[in-house]
Amino acid sequence: MPETATLSPAQLVLHARQREIDAMRQLEARAGLVEALGQLIHALQRERGASSIFLASQGQPELRARIERQALSAHDAVAAYSTLIAGQVELIFHVADATLVPGVSPLLVAFLHLVQGKEAAGQERAVGSLMYASGQCVDEEQQRVIHLIDSQDRSLQVFSEFADAGLRARWEAHQLSAGTARLERLRRTMCAARPGGPLDRQQSDAWFEVSSARIDVLWDLEVALMHHLRDACEAQIRLAEQELQDSEGMLRRLRDNPPPHTHAVERFFDQGAHPDAAPALMDEKESSSLLQLLQSQSARLAGMEAQLDAARRALHERKVIERAKGVLMSRLRMSEEAAFRALQKTSMDQNRRLLDVAEATLALSDEAFAQLAAQDAGQPPG
Repeated sequence: MPETATLSPAQLVLHARQREIDAMRQLEARAGLVEALGQLIHALQRERGASSIFLASQGQPELRARIERQALSAHDAVAAYSTLIAGQVELIFHVADATLVPGVSPLLVAFLHLVQGKEAAGQERAVGSLMYASGQCVDEEQQRVIHLIDSQDRSLQVFSEFADAGLRARWEAHQLSAGTARLERLRRTMCAARPGGPLDRQQSDAWFEVSSARIDVLWDLEVALMHHLRDACEAQIRLAEQELQDSEGMLRRLRDNPPPHTHAVERFFDQGAHPDAAPALMDEKESSSLLQLLQSQSARLAGMEAQLDAARRALHERKVIERAKGVLMSRLRMSEEAAFRALQKTSMDQNRRLLDVAEATLALSDEAFAQLAAQDAGQPPG
């Protein structure tokens, strides 16, 4: 028999409060893990950026010789770092997905998408460094930059929706800065270049500088958001502890001094009672206080549920779209960029939400995928 089955109603109330405190302390520990993952990702991004520009420009002889002995190209180095970082980002997603707490979940959603946007910015810096330092526009890398720019925009839009007004204002101010204008000019140069055509190697340092400045701004926002997240966890714990103390005190007072109109409260909650019954048993002040308490609690619960619903939707959308991309990459041998472009094009062509297209993709049968694979190969469906 469960332990709670033997508890009185009053003890159940206190037990629930204590469980809430325990859950919040677990969340606080998870927030510490998220912070550590964010710091690790940032360190890996910095190393990836420096490595990519070093490898693409051939580097110094003795270091280049060591890299060549490991048969590691600049492209392979970027891919290896990006794969490692992707695993850390996915861990943050699982923490956010498993944590649904008002006041905290929205911050975790904002943090996850900020880290995702910053990772896309880091990959953009690395791939752009390869292109500018090598002095040549490669079609595959050009398409990847276009995809990474779009990925940043989507992730940072979600971040803005869930971040507080102060962080949102800081990000918007950076978007209007001279550094962002320089970055956009260099982006246009890369994205408009003819595949196989030349790129100005002299712009390599400028590209690395402005793209690094963007990442530094995102890192500053990440640090600030992490502080907000830690503060929110501590505030939720304090609130839960205070509510536990309040509940203990209230139950103790009720036990020691039963209210004179206990039956009136019971009648108030009895939906079958006559509408005039409560006022007849309680004076106007008691009735008004109880109504205010109920209305306040109802509004608080409604606000909490709306907040959690928004967090659930954002996490669900990311999960479904990532799964759909993975299916297309696996079943049709697409790259990540091609898989997302296919989802995005279908969304625009059919005037449907990207989430709806992703869900429809996951529902496709094996036969449907076989037909799509045959079409891509230029063969009649089997």
